[in-house]
Amino acid sequence: MKILYSHRTRSADGQYVHIRALTEALAARGHALTICGPEERDGAPKKLDAGAPGGGRGMLPKPAYELAEFGYSAVGYRKLRAAAVREAPDILYERYNLFYHAGVRLARTRGLPFILEVNAPLVAERMRHGGLALKKFAAWSEGAIWRAADAVLPVTEALARHVVAAGVDPEIITVIQNGVDEAFLSHISGDPIRTRFGLEGKTVLGFTGFVRDWHGVDRVLSFMAAAARPDLHLLLVGDGPALAGLENQAHALGLADRFTVTGVVQREDMPAFVSAFDVALQPAAVEYASPLKLFEYMACARAILAPDSDNIKEVLTGGEDCVLFNRLDDADFERALTALVADRALRDRLGAAARASLLRQRLTWAHNAERVETIAQTLLESRP
Repeated sequence: MKILYSHRTRSADGQYVHIRALTEALAARGHALTICGPEERDGAPKKLDAGAPGGGRGMLPKPAYELAEFGYSAVGYRKLRAAAVREAPDILYERYNLFYHAGVRLARTRGLPFILEVNAPLVAERMRHGGLALKKFAAWSEGAIWRAADAVLPVTEALARHVVAAGVDPEIITVIQNGVDEAFLSHISGDPIRTRFGLEGKTVLGFTGFVRDWHGVDRVLSFMAAAARPDLHLLLVGDGPALAGLENQAHALGLADRFTVTGVVQREDMPAFVSAFDVALQPAAVEYASPLKLFEYMACARAILAPDSDNIKEVLTGGEDCVLFNRLDDADFERALTALVADRALRDRLGAAARASLLRQRLTWAHNAERVETIAQTLLESRP
């Protein structure tokens, strides 16, 4: 098939990882991809970084900024239309973004089957983090985009409930969790990473990604300070806005020499870093998200600590392939982490089970691309 992939993502973080991984997996299945977004790059992929993308947020009053976001739909539509005229795609696939109606318009004007990937209920998310000025307009925008699609692909069942509540027919919804690259399934040793950072003989508590305050990594440092276990070492593979606070906390607790931050690591190097962990940390999770790190931890057969939220339990089972804790209970977090750091045999068993669970559920980008292909073929075959 010829697939026109539309997005409005400038950042080079987990969102970009998803875009790159899925489009590469679709291309590997023989489909012709035309990617249409703020920055089309026909050459080498962007390097991941922790910087915030540019834009007018903070420079304009909220109502003006939100109207500008909506207005950008016209810019996006012109680019999409030009790509559609040039490439004559069979399918339009779009990564949902609030106020972005370019794909809706193109699908209607050209009669293209329209697949919409939804990663978050952005109205609720933006209300939680800074608010929205044009609340009714934002709610209309989100619902209108979701309802215009021929197929809607939320990343969790928890998120699917938001989509259904907006009036989308459950029959057109298919949950497709995030996945993992095939490279993570190779048995890569973490020993070189442990040697590089002086972690031999340590019990390594590991976290990957762009760390923010809500991730709860501060809980891990507090646990280490109270545990009286000098072998515990926190390895943070990434960067992010919470890093300065965590470094200050580590100094205050006397843990500066037991807290290592690698900075941003590129995708091709990540399996070796994850394989250096003894315990893989997911100290918190947004209740509708499908955390990328979770699948990478599973693929590398790491013992996972994660909250007992519904979206996590869609993928993992406490006591079988991970240790879950009550996300609202600090004492239960400490109990769960204590159990993992105390028992290497438990870590080995849970890690092996997590990898087996990932393979059983086929939580890979390659399988996700296969599922998208099937949905697209069904839409094409149903056209008169």
